Amino acid sequence: MSILAIVIIILLGIFFLLLEFLVIPGITVFGIGGFAFIILGIGSSYYFHGVQTGHYTLLGTVVVSVATIYFVFKQKTWKKIGLKANINSRNEPFQPEKIHTGDTGKTLTRLGPIGTAMINDVVCEARSEGGIINENTDITVVKVLNTQIIVKPKN
Repeated sequence: MSILAIVIIILLGIFFLLLEFLVIPGITVFGIGGFAFIILGIGSSYYFHGVQTGHYTLLGTVVVSVATIYFVFKQKTWKKIGLKANINSRNEPFQPEKIHTGDTGKTLTRLGPIGTAMINDVVCEARSEGGIINENTDITVVKVLNTQIIVKPKN
């Protein structure tokens, strides 16, 4: 195997690892494949070209990998392709004293099975007793738990 093929295999492994770190979250085929390509390239260098060339290839791979990681994080490349949205909402505390079994209200969002409803002029998170309840549907409170309100469509 030629040195050019080994270099291409190692660079492909580094590219796959960058995809894994910056674009695709979790442990995926790209991360595992990246490590496999790097190990294959270094191992091929030792096998086909001897110990000295293998050492140089290993050293070069480490240097290129560290330089690539430094460059990517120094240039904030990962921030350019990452999600920039901030979540500024917060969940209001549950007010069980204002809602009782048998009260009626209306869904503000679809309950599939959890969503938002207005019951007794209190906007709260509600859970459907059964299936999906569409928005703007009249509902009845079935049960009030410590942290949840269970509702069903009003018949």
